[in-house]
Parts: sequence; C-alpha cells; structure tokens
Amino acid sequence: MLVAPSILSADFGILKQEIEAICDAGCDLVHVDVMDGHFVPNMTIGPVVVSSVAKASTKPLDVHLMVEDNNFFIDLFAPLKPEYISFHLESEKHPHRVIQKLKSLGIKPAMVLNPHSDPSSLEYLIEDLDMVLLMSVNPGFGGQKFIPSVIEKAKKLKDIINRKNPNCLIEVDGGVNDKNIQQLKDAGVDVVVAGSYVYGADDYKKAIKSLQI
Repeated sequence: MLVAPSILSADFGILKQEIEAICDAGCDLVHVDVMDGHFVPNMTIGPVVVSSVAKASTKPLDVHLMVEDNNFFIDLFAPLKPEYISFHLESEKHPHRVIQKLKSLGIKPAMVLNPHSDPSSLEYLIEDLDMVLLMSVNPGFGGQKFIPSVIEKAKKLKDIINRKNPNCLIEVDGGVNDKNIQQLKDAGVDVVVAGSYVYGADDYKKAIKSLQI
C-alpha cells in the first residue's frame, strides 16, 4: 500500500518542516488538496504555496483538484510537474479532453469520484487513466468520518480495471486509518490518502508504516 499524507492537515505555520517530516518518515507521495470555494465549500492553496511544497518535498506530488474550472487550474499547476493531477468527473463536461491534456503535459491523469458516483461511469475512460481516486468522505474538509460503502465501490472499480486497464491504480481519500486499512487493501486499493491520521500522530513514521501493509 502506498501512502500519500494530505498536507491539508499539516501545520501551515511550519509547512516546510511538515513536508520534510513526512518525506523523512517514509511516505510515498505528498497529497495536495486544491479547493476553489465553488466546487466545494472551502478554499485551500494556490501554485505559489505548492511551489514551495514541491521544493521541500523529496517525494512526488499528488495534486487533487476540487474545482469547477479544471483547465484553468491545470495550467497553474502543470509547471510544478506533479506526478498526478486528479480531477472530479462531476466537475467536467469533457473529461476525455482534460485527460489528454494532462498526458500531453507529461502528468499522469487521475479521475476522482465523489461518494455518490458509480464506478461504472468510468467504463469508457478507464483505459486512459493512471489512477482513480475514490472519495470516502464528502470533499471539502479534512478529518471526516470514513464512509464504509467505499469498500464495495472499490471492489466494483477493481473489476472494471482488471478488464480494461490493469495498470490503473485505485486511491482512497478520507477517514483512512489503521482500523480500515486491511479492508481497503483486500478490496484492491493501491494508494491511501491520510491527513489527520498521519499529521495527528505523535510519530509520523509509525503512523505511515501502519498503513504500508
């Protein structure tokens, strides 16, 4: 299991140290939540701050866009060369066009599904994706309670991936901890986003290690 701590739960007063700490603690990716205050009822960070995150990080960036205008934000963040940029199916009229744009920029495209969205909606997009992010909370705020139905959803998605694109990863974001990590792994999940679980721990390395099963 790959672990991508979400900096949404970090102490932004010492953000550089917080990024360095999770990288030193053995995380696999650094998850960056970008919110515009329109698609979700919260606002977070822009490219100026994320540029500093990229400089401080020794691990690849995993940028999650929770925005209405995906193309605008991709143009802002693409120069930082994140490993992944994920965007919500629910926010995009022309998802295939956005996927091809990301590929042309040398960025791995990932699609995000909100808790209510069915994995079958990706049936005709999955072949072009490097990852699918399943939200196990409603997007917008950290520290929310895990929605258990994502387990069955991940299994359904895994079936589609096995048929269409076995190299596509499944990522889950929201309420992940050491209590549900085994269920997620058994359901076929490859990557977990953990914000409050990691940053709320006394020992980041121990918290990350407990998820890397």
